[in-house]
Amino acid sequence: MATTPGSLLGDLSRRGFIKSTATAAGGLVIACYLPGCSKPEEAAKNVGPPKLIKANAFLQIGTDGSITMFCDKSEMGQGVYTALPTLLAEELGVAPDVVKVEFAPPGPEYVNKLLGAQATGGSTSVREAWDKIRMAGAEARTRLIAAAANEWKAPPQSCTVADGYVLFTSRRKSFGELAEAAAALPAPQNVQVKGKNEFKYIGKTATRTDTPSKVDGSAQFGIDVRLPNMLYAALAQPPELGATVKGFNADKAKTMPGVREVLQTSSGVAVVADSWWQAKQARDALDIQWNPGPAAKLNNAAIYAGLKNASSGKGLDVRKEGDADAGWKANSRRVEATYELPMLAHATLEPQNCTVEFRDGACHLYVPTQVQQMAQAAAAKAANLPPEQVFVHTTFLGGGFGRRLDVDFIPAAVECAKALNKPVKLLWTREDDTTHDKYRPPARNTMSGAFDSNGKLDTVKLHLVAPSITARWAPGAVPQGTPDPFAVEAAHNFPYAVPNLYIDYLQHEVGLEVGYWRSVSHALNCFTVESFMDELAAEAQMDPVEFRRSLLGKQPRWLSVLDVATRKANWGQPPAGRHQGVALMSGYDTYLAQVAEISLEGNNLKVHRIVCAIDCGQMVNPGIVQAQAEGSIVFGLTAALFSEINVVGGKVQEQNFDTYRLLRLNETPVIEIHLLNTDEKPGGMGEPAVALVAPAVCNAIYAATRKRLRKLPIAKQGFVV
Repeated sequence: MATTPGSLLGDLSRRGFIKSTATAAGGLVIACYLPGCSKPEEAAKNVGPPKLIKANAFLQIGTDGSITMFCDKSEMGQGVYTALPTLLAEELGVAPDVVKVEFAPPGPEYVNKLLGAQATGGSTSVREAWDKIRMAGAEARTRLIAAAANEWKAPPQSCTVADGYVLFTSRRKSFGELAEAAAALPAPQNVQVKGKNEFKYIGKTATRTDTPSKVDGSAQFGIDVRLPNMLYAALAQPPELGATVKGFNADKAKTMPGVREVLQTSSGVAVVADSWWQAKQARDALDIQWNPGPAAKLNNAAIYAGLKNASSGKGLDVRKEGDADAGWKANSRRVEATYELPMLAHATLEPQNCTVEFRDGACHLYVPTQVQQMAQAAAAKAANLPPEQVFVHTTFLGGGFGRRLDVDFIPAAVECAKALNKPVKLLWTREDDTTHDKYRPPARNTMSGAFDSNGKLDTVKLHLVAPSITARWAPGAVPQGTPDPFAVEAAHNFPYAVPNLYIDYLQHEVGLEVGYWRSVSHALNCFTVESFMDELAAEAQMDPVEFRRSLLGKQPRWLSVLDVATRKANWGQPPAGRHQGVALMSGYDTYLAQVAEISLEGNNLKVHRIVCAIDCGQMVNPGIVQAQAEGSIVFGLTAALFSEINVVGGKVQEQNFDTYRLLRLNETPVIEIHLLNTDEKPGGMGEPAVALVAPAVCNAIYAATRKRLRKLPIAKQGFVV
């Protein structure tokens, strides 16, 4: 997640984008090509119709009329396999389900311009594709119409497209018939995408196109990959974070059934066998001695003590309005609170895995990844090959949540396959996954507020202390003296009107590797801000919703979601025995409000209902938006109630779902999603709804008990959940 946006196809000018379009016997290809791959015109010499030409492009129209989209985003449940083809189909005038979808390979043309890298993350998929993919479809449509108009000697503006045909009066020609002629035309000028009033598919709920394959089992996740003569590898990793192999005895393991090889890799010791279970059993029989690493004495107490000590320092300026120091000193009616957030694991249901095959001098990766170019680079280094000799075949991801923005599980698979010269699938166990994750950073945030003599909120200060993920993931991406933008989310855009405001971020590393976790620092900072807004409301002796409204006069989108959520939740009038809490946030160009409804019997907590109002601008498929919000709320509630990673002596204590548990069906509240229909550009929806759950639930607990929860998870704060 580098912070400097990358350039995509020369800043995506229409002329720059179409420059790379080529004439090909296989059809019309809106394409670019990579070094080491044949250019479309070269490939055309060796193929005949109806063979399709693949040139690392977004769109391909074959002479047989087939339409293929090369999807440059990974599908991990968020719906891009349906949403992005819908954008293309809308402009081509075809139903989305006729568009065949293939995952795009690594390539500079697939750099996500919102992240500066070829990556699926940051809830950017639709936001980044909105103009780019529609333009690809519109340019192809313009060329197809021009080709037909030339043949018919008809005015192009009188021609239309429908269901894979160009139409003029009673004439029609299929896209397949026109593909070659269209590809030979010069680049079209002044191409226009459709307006909202012309949309036939965008904005309509439609069945996800990947659902049938996931129901019938034909969808291929990384864990499903099977290659001829494939072997399986299980990897022994150090029990202490950062430890390295000192030596090992494999005598017993080598005598066990099916074992082909035991070898030391860059990340541990791997056993390769005929089946994964054989490999795993033999791995557990290894006698390995480990050199302790720098984290050998690390524990949670030291981590949080370090954050506390660091918090006395001043951080980098994030936002400054008025004079917060003067406002704090001038007003004696003050509130201050410190919030601690735990480390969390990603807990993807599909553990990390990678299948590797060497053939014809090249390395082929079959891998569930969010970062194709990084995966390619990691494999190339492990295989000692140039990147252009590494081919990445992206599979469906059984959960990403940011975990598969890292590629630490790839090199060992490459090393095993290279050593045995056979295809090898390396699969981590659940325990491997939980104890060797890149964890969500811990944080210690302090927030202060002061009221003037008239009882108006005059000053707010927010001091954020946490590690920087980007400093590890993309070293040098954040200019020195500049705060990591992925550490100050849901804080830098503080929406409440206050004369004096100061926000700073102090980067403090804690001795272990941290990673992007679904909603990243939104979850950390939204918990801080929205919990504290409730504390300020209590000091002002105002209803929490009315207090927020009084400070949002210049924030119409914030107010809209707040009004919808509270009205739908019947704010202030919950059923007998129940209590409500509210939280607001804007992130990923999306605006949300949530109301949580809970009850308590003694210390037994039950979350009954969560109502969420969302303004994410123009929706491509409202059904997917709703599903993402529902899933995000379940994900966020799991974290709020239960989740925490504990380190003792450098060892992660949680190992599987018995100790790092997930929300169960009978614990899941009623979830109501209310989508606002606006004309704004699309916002992201894969992550934002995660972040509001914890503050909304904790604010509801305060309404019930008058007890403030400033640490998570809730289950560790005296409640039974």
